[in-house]
Amino acid sequence: MAPSQKTAIQPTRTENYPEWYQQVIKAADLAEHSPVRGCMVIKPWGYSLWENMQADLDRRFKETGHENAYFPLFIPKSYLEREAEHIEGFAKECAVVTHSRLEANEEGELIPTGELDEPLVVRPTSETIIGEMYSRWVQSYRDLPILINQWANVVRWEMRTRLFLRTAEFLWQEGHTLHATREEALAETRRMLEVYRDFAEEAMAMPVLRGEKTAAERFPGADATYCIEALMQDRKALQAGTSHFLGQNFARASDITFLSREGREELAWSTSWGTSTRLVGAMIMVHSDDNGLVLPPRLAPLHAVLLPVVPKEDQRVAIEARAAQLRDELAGTPYAGGRLRLRLDDRDLRGGEKNWSWVKKGVPLRLELGPRDLERGVVAVSRRDRDPREKESIPFAELADRLPALLEEIQENLRAQALAFRREHTHTLRTREEFEEFFGAEEAPGLALLPWGGTEEEERAIAQRTKATIRCIPFEDEEGAGWGTCPFTGREARVAVFGRAY
Repeated sequence: MAPSQKTAIQPTRTENYPEWYQQVIKAADLAEHSPVRGCMVIKPWGYSLWENMQADLDRRFKETGHENAYFPLFIPKSYLEREAEHIEGFAKECAVVTHSRLEANEEGELIPTGELDEPLVVRPTSETIIGEMYSRWVQSYRDLPILINQWANVVRWEMRTRLFLRTAEFLWQEGHTLHATREEALAETRRMLEVYRDFAEEAMAMPVLRGEKTAAERFPGADATYCIEALMQDRKALQAGTSHFLGQNFARASDITFLSREGREELAWSTSWGTSTRLVGAMIMVHSDDNGLVLPPRLAPLHAVLLPVVPKEDQRVAIEARAAQLRDELAGTPYAGGRLRLRLDDRDLRGGEKNWSWVKKGVPLRLELGPRDLERGVVAVSRRDRDPREKESIPFAELADRLPALLEEIQENLRAQALAFRREHTHTLRTREEFEEFFGAEEAPGLALLPWGGTEEEERAIAQRTKATIRCIPFEDEEGAGWGTCPFTGREARVAVFGRAY
């Protein structure tokens, strides 16, 4: 780190939060913009984060009885047209394929030819194509429920993009289930939201609020949309996962009927639920600091890195040999249902440069082994959730027991810090004047709990004026706001969570 800098990342969060976010991604070597406008290249360190998220979520899905499958990337335009509200919600974001090949003209330019009989939409989401297949698979109540998830990419033609948070193409999972009764489908919708909540809080160390979206924010074509919402360090909210009760809307559009136990032909009830690589962006913004990425240990690509410190060349052999031995001894150490992920960094770099490279990548624990440490039989351990210069000496013999315990301390500390931050920046408002003052500032002030009884039109008018939207109607009054009368309409109200959002 250059002597003139106080932090490894410039600018800091308080100086320029959007640029700080970009610089954290760059310093950690997570991703970069691709030659295709609006798309990104996810680099190995960033993709490892997504793989760990994917593995954790996939395990949870399978534990709840879901199976993985894959459906086509291309969706006939006529399929989207079957559900009018759905296509209206996605029409402006659709990428459309109209030709099947390219041919060179006399100047050598490639010209699209072979116009398709029907345009194909590059999937923005898969309800319609999956509905078509389900209609072929279901004849009787005995064929239900269908519990399927797919890991895939989708395309939504965004004009204003930001790495991980909003890109034209992104990676995600989308669950699509089919049920015989309304009650089963509603229970599934809430169950999968709880899976997302548990993953966010236990694996990501990111506290979330759970609730229902208003009609204005609902998924196109759904009867109800439920969500988890998190608060970022710039006091903006981020939707981290959604679960949709689709009712019989998509079954009606795709003619998904079945013969009930009573011998009647009935429409099936469906759900869909999904989350995406946006979670990587959320994790960056919830936990990272002005020295770079900070990662919750349960999802970190590496739990610890072992750094030999060799001030003199004649000390190299002994130090590096002992470091390699420690790496092998610790390789099988159990942690969080798996094994400790430890790397020995023996690159030919200066010690300070090597150390700071791992600080910026967010590795939870850095283990330094120098000549004095070797003599004393200890390693100097630094935690990523504390000052980079703070170290604790741990004897070789205690490492296998202490490292997992330290990782769990870091995991819980990150969750507690994020929860404290959210509570500090969540306010209960009772009057219109309090609301206008709270959201009158240029920067996002945090979350506001307010009794709300307005219409969609009134909600949109407030959003246009203040840039604050209803993030959710919470299932329970998690912040102690209580119920009351809406200060905007005077009508009976439910508590709503307002905030500016990504």
